[in-house]
Amino acid sequence: MTGKISRAVMTILAVCLLSFASLGHAQAIDEKPSALAMTGDALLLRPALFATTIIGSAVYLVSLPFSALGGNAGEAGEVLVVGPAKATFVRCLGCSRSGRKTETVEQDDY
Repeated sequence: MTGKISRAVMTILAVCLLSFASLGHAQAIDEKPSALAMTGDALLLRPALFATTIIGSAVYLVSLPFSALGGNAGEAGEVLVVGPAKATFVRCLGCSRSGRKTETVEQDDY
């Protein structure tokens, strides 16, 4: 009896978690940062992210023999070097998501 209840609870929990995740991905992200966000990003965050990129590169080089033996050198490089570098250099000023800001296409009402 407890096995059936346990499976039912786990199923309900899985369905709830999956439905909440899909709601977050369904909304379009339209970032229009303010002047304060752009200033804070340029003066505070970008230098800190640049330092994180340099430190992550050093940590990656030191850990490279071990991660190569473990078979996850690519994953380590992605997390320690590429992620901070994208956040530093390929992100619009004041935006919270990494990557280039895509141009929005306006739809005309006919």
